This record gives sequence, C-alpha cells and structure tokens, in this order.
Amino acid sequence: MKVVSLSIYPLKIPLIERFQHTLKDRAASDTVVVKVRTEDGICGYGEGLPRPYVTGETVESLLAHISNVLWPAIDQQELSLDNLWDTLENLLPQYGSQGTVRAHNAARCAVELAIVDALTQSAGQGLHELLPPTVDHVTYSGVIAGGDAASAARRAGQFTRVGLNHIKAKVGQEGSTDATVARIKIIREALGEEPVLRIDANAAWSVSEAIDTLQALEPYNVASCEEPLAAQNWAGLAELRQQTKIPLMADESLVTFEDAEQLVKHDAIDLFNIRISKCGGIGPCLRLALYAKENGLSYQLGAHVGETAILSAAGRHLAAHWGDARFVEGSYGSLLLTEDLSRTSLRFGHKGRGPLLRGNGLGIQILQERIERYAEQRL
Repeated sequence: MKVVSLSIYPLKIPLIERFQHTLKDRAASDTVVVKVRTEDGICGYGEGLPRPYVTGETVESLLAHISNVLWPAIDQQELSLDNLWDTLENLLPQYGSQGTVRAHNAARCAVELAIVDALTQSAGQGLHELLPPTVDHVTYSGVIAGGDAASAARRAGQFTRVGLNHIKAKVGQEGSTDATVARIKIIREALGEEPVLRIDANAAWSVSEAIDTLQALEPYNVASCEEPLAAQNWAGLAELRQQTKIPLMADESLVTFEDAEQLVKHDAIDLFNIRISKCGGIGPCLRLALYAKENGLSYQLGAHVGETAILSAAGRHLAAHWGDARFVEGSYGSLLLTEDLSRTSLRFGHKGRGPLLRGNGLGIQILQERIERYAEQRL
C-alpha cells in the first residue's frame, strides 16, 4: 500500500485554563496534525507537539522537516503491516539535528502515527491488533499545575472526589525549599495518605537545591521527582540519586536513545518518562521501554499538555499493551481543551479509568471540520 498525499495542519486550540510550570505558561495547544491518504483513499491522522525546551523543535522546524525530509522518504513507498515498526525506523529519520533541534521527534511521531492509522484502517484492523492489550483498562493520573498553594489544594480535593489515586504536582516556581515543602504539605493534606503523589520540577533546581528540597520532602511520601536538574546533567543526577530516598525520573533528559544509554551508564535515574511525541512515535517508545526493563528501571507513559484525541488514542493503546507502566498521563481531552478533534471522547473517567479502544486504525473518528476550524495554516 502506498501513501499518495500528506497534509500538515498547525493548530491553535484554546485551553480551558492556563497551564503553568517552570519552563512554560501555556494558554492554548500548539499541536500539529498530519493527515495522509493512501492509494485506496483511506485517510490516517497523526500528531506531534513541538517543544523547543525539550527536543528543540518549533512549529516551523517541524513543518520544514516533514515537508523536506519525511514526506520525500515515504512518498510512493510500498508499505505493509509486516515488520511495520522496523520499516518505519528505516524510512523515517529520527535524528539529524539542525541548529538547535536535538531530534525531530515530534515531526517523526506525527508522520508515523498517520501512517499506522491509515495502514491499519486499510487492512480492516486496529492498532490494538498490532499492540495487543495486556490489561482490561488504563488508569490515568491527574496533574496539579503551577500556582499558589491554595489553588493546588483545591485541585487536589477535586481529584480525590473523582477517585484519582495517582497525582503529579508541578514544583520549582516557589523560590525556596521551605516554600516547596509548604506546597507539597498542603497538597498531601488535601489528598490524604492513600493517593500516590509525585512531583515534577521541570529542570528548576541546582544539585544543591535539589538535594536540600528532596531531603526535606521525604516525610511526605513522594513517589518520584521528575527532572529536578537541567537536562542531560548526568553526573548531577547521579550525585542527587545518592543523596535522596525519593526516586528520580528523567523527562527532558530523555529525548533520544543515546540519552537513555547515558542515564543507565551513569546510574543516574530510577524511571523513564516516555512520551510518544517527545520520543519520536510508538516504535522508539517500544524500544525505550524494553531498554528500561532490561536495565532494571521503571517507566511511565507521559503526555504533553494540549494533546488531542489522536495522541490520546495512541497513548491508550501503548499503555494497555505495556500493562506495567508505573503511571500513565494524558487523555484529558475536553477537560483541558475547549474542543477535541474526535467524535468520541477520550477523556478518562471516574478513578482515572480509560476503556480499551477496539475500532479500526487508532480506534477513533477524527472530525476533519474541527481540524479546519483550528488550523492556522495548511501545507
């Protein structure tokens, strides 16, 4: 089966409320949707979210890389579901940095997902047949964004009322160890002792600040700390890991497979945060999860703020296939976006529960008119 056309849609979908952390204050989703069409007329959709402070990608670099590199690589290529991940790994370059771009992962992800969606639909199959589920549902986390302690406590209370048992709180904007501890103390009190609480510093601290803060947070039963230091500070992470009992999770420090190798080499981390867009698509994520398990590490399936139903569906399939991700993020849908792109809601429900997807392709019906509504341009 050949892909005969590709369209790119940079979107701007307003968020219901601002989402803040130390690296970004976001009021709208700046996602990019790719649509491919096969020779039998089937359309498939993919999505990538460029993050300059993670992969170095911008919307402009993503558009250029898809147009100039990825589309020429797949145009008129004969594709099939046999050995699909290996085929796409060879066809779709993941690296090859240009300027400040570390890896063209969001661009690759968008094209990979669109091809997978189209090919599985054309074959009358669903992604769940390529990635057989090992569980009967997926359980999602709630995220408490930046903001004052009182608003964080209110959000924690809301999460407990809907039965969410996995919570992540953003930290690092407080300005001092005492202020961070006070924030987590009030969140923990609002949650109670049972929910699993983890924190995400988004590269906010120096090594000494991180040591002081994480040691001070040990009484609050924090399950992990995500990206406490500036990205790729392998030696600093290794030192910090020796100085605190709180497990460390790599996010911005885990963009490429080489990053994963450095984290293992330096004995610097306890968990990987594997995000589909950040890491380049499903194929690279499968490889990273296997590498983590081979090296005795755990992992979570993360998500970017502003993901639409396309990435939410891919994440649902991947998390259900793995079955052993420590935490799963995403599937906020219209809880965060003013409008999602799918006819069927991908929002998680009570207790963070997300049902398995069984339809053809990604298992969702994308509404092209909504893509057109929020598209800033079409290429």
